[in-house]
Amino acid sequence: MNGHPVDAGRWERIRQRLSGRGSGGVPLGVDDADLIVVAESDDETAASSAVLDESAWRPGEDVVLRHILRVPVSRVDDAVATAALDGYERLDDALGRADGGGIDGTVVVVLGRRQTLDAMHLSQERSRMAGLGARHGGSVLRWQVLQRPQARR
Repeated sequence: MNGHPVDAGRWERIRQRLSGRGSGGVPLGVDDADLIVVAESDDETAASSAVLDESAWRPGEDVVLRHILRVPVSRVDDAVATAALDGYERLDDALGRADGGGIDGTVVVVLGRRQTLDAMHLSQERSRMAGLGARHGGSVLRWQVLQRPQARR
């Protein structure tokens, strides 16, 4: 909770099975192929709550929160290591980018983690990533919230 990565406990897995949520109680993986983008923005001034309110995001269900940054090649390892302290994993392949380095000496880095989400925690994570990017000479390009497609009833 509190914006930190969560692992579904036994009770949560049982609750998900009984409520029909989730995929048979299988926890989300940050690189699950069946995840779809339900909310996203590249506008750093957009309020998290406004973007979530206008999206297909389903509150109460775990998400994968993904941040796409542009970072100097020489700082990538440090940026990824710092993000890993908060449970983020590098997911460059998630966007199909094999960006080995731009003309400006930067690369696109995709970071993601599984968590529960609300507008406040999304805002906190956006701020955390903006700080991470700035400390490593880069910037945030966009963020995305991913969930499994909603089960048909």
